Amino acid sequence: MTIRLADDKPAAPTTAAPDRIEDQLSFRSRYVLVFGEVDDKLAHATCRRLLALSEESDAPITMLVSSPGGHVESGDAIHDMIRFVRAPVTTVGTGWVASAGAHIFLAPPKERRVCLPNTRFMIHQPAGGAGGQATDIAIQAREILRTRERIARVIARQTGKTYEAVLADMERDFWMNADEAVAYGIVSRVIEQQKELA
Repeated sequence: MTIRLADDKPAAPTTAAPDRIEDQLSFRSRYVLVFGEVDDKLAHATCRRLLALSEESDAPITMLVSSPGGHVESGDAIHDMIRFVRAPVTTVGTGWVASAGAHIFLAPPKERRVCLPNTRFMIHQPAGGAGGQATDIAIQAREILRTRERIARVIARQTGKTYEAVLADMERDFWMNADEAVAYGIVSRVIEQQKELA
């Protein structure tokens, strides 16, 4: 029989919370998950993780992307950070990779862009919700056009398509399955298992 005095405190649990363990394992395995809508919060967490992993080692980083898109500038932040860090980043598409999600996915060189078989991709022109005075609406419209042109140039550069062809495709939601995304130049190859990343 074990006797415990009234003022004895039970021993603290020795196991970490499951989500903390998962986070530690994904950090050690050098995975970054970009899931859901792209916003400032996701961009902050993703850029912070990329910097930390790159500071720890120059070993490759694997980023899984499944996103409907979201805020353009938040997507820009992640896109640019992928290209900024020393460690090479491989993007793996899964689920759907659309709009700002596709912009993030396209950051690495083509050989470092792969997807799982059921991934869908979509590119389109940025949307705006202009309101206010006529002058402000005109300024916002001009900025949307500049953003559309900039995104189209990134897609053209990363896929090998002409700028004009990309602009035409972006006029409306342009959906592709995995094989079509390979043909378009967004993806280098379709993989089914983790071991194929090597």
